[in-house]
Amino acid sequence: MEADSIVTTDTSPAPTDSQRLASLQQATGSVMLRDAERLERRLAGLYRRQRDNKPISRGLDEVQRELERSHQQLSLREAQKIALNYPPELPVVERKEDIVNAIRDHQVVVVAGETGSGKTTQLPKMCLELGRGRRGLIGHTQPRRLAARSVASRLAEELEVSLGEQVGYQVRFTDQSSPTTLVKLMTDGILLAETQNDPLLLRYDTIIIDEAHERSLNIDFLLGYLKRLLPKRPDLKVIITSATIDVERFAKHFGTAKTPAPVVEVTGRTYPVEVHYRPLVRDEDDEEDRTLQEGILHAVEEIEAVEREKGWLHGPRDVLVFLPGEREIRETADTLRRAELKGTEILPLYARLSNEEQNRVFAPHRGRRIVLATNVAETSLTVPGIRYVIDPGLVRISRYSYRSKIQPLPVEAVSQASANQRKGRCGRIAEGVCIRLYSEEDFLSRPGFTDPEIQRTNLASVILSMLGLKLGDIEAFPFVDPPDSRFVKDGFRLLFELGAVD
Repeated sequence: MEADSIVTTDTSPAPTDSQRLASLQQATGSVMLRDAERLERRLAGLYRRQRDNKPISRGLDEVQRELERSHQQLSLREAQKIALNYPPELPVVERKEDIVNAIRDHQVVVVAGETGSGKTTQLPKMCLELGRGRRGLIGHTQPRRLAARSVASRLAEELEVSLGEQVGYQVRFTDQSSPTTLVKLMTDGILLAETQNDPLLLRYDTIIIDEAHERSLNIDFLLGYLKRLLPKRPDLKVIITSATIDVERFAKHFGTAKTPAPVVEVTGRTYPVEVHYRPLVRDEDDEEDRTLQEGILHAVEEIEAVEREKGWLHGPRDVLVFLPGEREIRETADTLRRAELKGTEILPLYARLSNEEQNRVFAPHRGRRIVLATNVAETSLTVPGIRYVIDPGLVRISRYSYRSKIQPLPVEAVSQASANQRKGRCGRIAEGVCIRLYSEEDFLSRPGFTDPEIQRTNLASVILSMLGLKLGDIEAFPFVDPPDSRFVKDGFRLLFELGAVD
């Protein structure tokens, strides 16, 4: 008989159930994180059944099939092509090596960067470069829906992929992500809600909490939740970003008593910004105070004079005006349109606008645009082409009154940190001018930072939220800034009176 016609068969013995158990246990390290935890629990159950001399072959077959399916999904995610190009003009790129090393070597990293540093779009790329985002998603939170959508669009464009594939986003009522998604932009409320069905956040191998300095309730809940979660998830990387210098408390919160979490500081604006103070309230007795709309119109006229004086009649010429709410935006838009400014388009920008209307702000255009925005444009979201900022220094902010027991939305003066955030919006692409419609003395007298929401909200509602989210005892929760215990008792007393808690 010809030698090549001889058929040989594998006569080695089939692996025992114990050998299969050990092999499958080892294989859980090369599957999706959320599958690994579930399958490890199943294997632990099979170990118990084996000790009790019960059959486990069928269970082993089921686990093996699920492991193979999950491994195949991981292989597909690892094989996806993405373009990791870093725009050299962004200040954060200069610190890329330091940031990448810090993320690789530490579980938590705080990145402090001024407006315009590029941290929001470039940090996910650095995580991808480190191999993150494959066994689990890179979750990237934004304080506002508009920012989540626009950052996702920008990141997909830079990675040269279609939005909804490797880069996706989820906001209330909209989920544009898929099984191929590596980076998922979302509001902090979406991530917080996911803790209910995924308490260990196993869908994620990396979480970026962007704009942590805003200190909303959701952000503070997430910071506390992650503080408790990290010891249970040693594989999880957490990156906290803040656009202000107030980062010591974040580093201390996530560090140990002797060693705070590492902080990487990034410079921001690359172009100088002139600040002009033009208060609406006059000192002279013979002049009346200007209305807000009159002050904005005068500031636009001053901008036109500055352009002629400096010769800035070419290149970016758009104006960003910060206003406290929709009503003020509508009133200002009416005033500017009646002024019939030549070659000028007036565009509103606030959260309740449709996606189509919001996207007009990012579309190419001719002439000058004046964008009238709420503080949605203060952080994360970059409106292109802005050379001038007009800042009345106002914001509509929720603040609970213990005397009246109501939580109105009064208009207040912004903090120095917020005012500087606003100024930074016009120093990104060229020399800029920021016109503040208040005095320098007023600016210097303002608080350095905005109070965290937990310190200005009704704690009865906070307690109910924490009970609903199963976050445990409010007084034991690791808040960055714990609320006053007297206010906690007041909150519980009100809930008892209303019959909302036992």
